[in-house]
Amino acid sequence: MKKVIAFDLGASSGRAMVGELNNNSISIREIHRFLNEPVLVSGTLYWDVLRLFHEMKKGLLKAGSEGDITSLGVDTWGVDFGLLNAEGKLLENPVHYRDTRTKGILKAVQEKMGLEDLYRITGNQLMEINTAFQLFSLAVFRKDVLDRAKTLLLMPDLFNYFFTGKSYGEYSIASTTQLLEAGESKWSGEVLQALEIPGELLPEIIPSGTVLGPILEEIREELNLMPINVVAVAGHDTQSALVAVPAEEKDFIFISCGTWSLMGTELDSPLINEKSAGYNFTNEGGYGGKVSFLKNLTGLWLIQESRRWWEKEGSSYSFSQLEQMAEEAEPFLCFIDTDKEEFALPGNLPERIRNYCRDSGQRVPVTPGEIVRCIDESLAFKYRTVLEEIGDCTGLSYERLYMVGGGINSALLCRMTACACGKEVMAGPVEATVYGNVALQFAAAGDIDGLPALRSIIRQSADIAVYSLKEQNEWQEAYNRYKAVLSNGTV
Repeated sequence: MKKVIAFDLGASSGRAMVGELNNNSISIREIHRFLNEPVLVSGTLYWDVLRLFHEMKKGLLKAGSEGDITSLGVDTWGVDFGLLNAEGKLLENPVHYRDTRTKGILKAVQEKMGLEDLYRITGNQLMEINTAFQLFSLAVFRKDVLDRAKTLLLMPDLFNYFFTGKSYGEYSIASTTQLLEAGESKWSGEVLQALEIPGELLPEIIPSGTVLGPILEEIREELNLMPINVVAVAGHDTQSALVAVPAEEKDFIFISCGTWSLMGTELDSPLINEKSAGYNFTNEGGYGGKVSFLKNLTGLWLIQESRRWWEKEGSSYSFSQLEQMAEEAEPFLCFIDTDKEEFALPGNLPERIRNYCRDSGQRVPVTPGEIVRCIDESLAFKYRTVLEEIGDCTGLSYERLYMVGGGINSALLCRMTACACGKEVMAGPVEATVYGNVALQFAAAGDIDGLPALRSIIRQSADIAVYSLKEQNEWQEAYNRYKAVLSNGTV
């Protein structure tokens, strides 16, 4: 029996999980959980990266009682980064992608490089939060920071550097930046030059699943550990989760459902054309050279942030309580565009949702249950819209949807997705990102051979729920109303 540690850092929390491989079955177990709360200082929103690394070391300490651990892997969210100076020291805490420094920046970018050319080269969905635009903001407004920087490391690469002292760029996380040539393991000189980003900042790119080597001796001595290898797993959490999608068919649709919903399909090469550009799809690199043709969608952030606001008002609800209240609320009361810019920032989301519904001539949700039901139904219809767009781009039809991630703890959302999309939904594993992280560590050690074998083992290891479609006529009528709201701004 072999054991590894997966560090899985999301936008609101992080975990240390022990994974074990035994008789072609993987089991996982949480040993440490910690908050990941951004800090607002002098108008800038930062990640508290040193606290996060401290908590990861706590996870290693707790793992000491688990017996021999052979390796560790780190996965995180995409696009954000830290900058190191010439001495290898962190210049400042990484800035949060929800910080306002890139708000409205695409207009300035267009003066340097056409957005069509930017998409053609990188294949990345045009989003203001992307690394390229964060760096362009620095080049324009804080050039002194770039002048002092020697190396840029994306978040999982930064933690790998803290553990090993080695600075590399893992392929999957690099592909989130809008700086990588689509389908290639090289940075785009054309994009870097146009946006005035120093190319020497960017590290050498390595494949997902590369063994970086042992943790630093100083960390071993501090924590009294045996040697542990660090594996550069698919550092973008979406790509680790995709490894764990339990699909047997070649062509399938996945939804990695958490704070963000990432929905797409897996391809052998990038898909970049007028349709994909018009729909604003991204092409992300994955394990084994695969490409994820997907779209980044606002996900459970809407419910998470609404819940935080209700807590500020003195009403504390668990997610299960909110789901039950949504279950009991009137169906198809109102709909929102879940990706609307006004819903992206922290604050009073319930009131923004009410205002959106009021301004679009819909009935206004009042209770928490009505608001959560509005969010869930709108997300389910957003998934259907993206499903139709994927089919239009690929020319393929798909038998079912595979939903993974923490969002599938909501049976209501899974059932709504099946009904809205008219497809069977296979939901699981909940811990897809961790399963993928762990499985890639075992693959790096030679214990599992290839992506089909990885997925086969995960199918045997994880619980998968099945949701069938029903009430199709009612959902079709509601979908037509949803589309009218989003296209016309009114019912």
